[in-house]
Amino acid sequence: MKYFCVMGLSLTLVSCDREKGEADEIAWISTDTADWNEIQFGGEGSAQWSEGVLSLDAGVELTGTQYSGDLPEMPYELELEARKMAGADFFCGLTFPVSSKDECVTLIIGGWGGGTVGISSVNGMDASENETTTYGNFEDQRWYAIRVLVESEKLSVFIDGEQVVDLATSGRKLGLRPGVIESCAPLGVAAWQTASEIRGLRWRSLAD
Repeated sequence: MKYFCVMGLSLTLVSCDREKGEADEIAWISTDTADWNEIQFGGEGSAQWSEGVLSLDAGVELTGTQYSGDLPEMPYELELEARKMAGADFFCGLTFPVSSKDECVTLIIGGWGGGTVGISSVNGMDASENETTTYGNFEDQRWYAIRVLVESEKLSVFIDGEQVVDLATSGRKLGLRPGVIESCAPLGVAAWQTASEIRGLRWRSLAD
């Protein structure tokens, strides 16, 4: 069992495998709020943008929104900030494409009672039961900086600069947990019975 303690202020991060000057020259692509569409899961709360912040109200189960604009292509890095406003389950369920829009996974932050972090799914196993599973303490109303690196044979996730997922993807079956989360694909954000806020979602290419 892996456990980490998330501490410190939210950070703007750059790729560790590039010189800082080179990384800063790569253009970030920010998402247009007009391209986000509320998902009708059934019993969902509201998912609305205001002044650059997406507010997800707690629903009976999932509340979420799906992005209909241009998608990042591997290799790329993606970042956003998320915070839990109230609730006891995942406040950030980030669904994103891996090799293509047909191969997607979901990064779960704060699931299964509020502390589980991981990728759903790896070889058919959820974020709570595969090799990416970690645990953290997440404070209410505190922004966390989340960074995802999607490379040809590797998937990495950082929270406030601390690596929480380091997954070699070669030979592993990646995919979404069957069910309503599939409505978030290929790029979307959702929360489970929890009110949360998301801001600053953007990405950039890591191609040479």
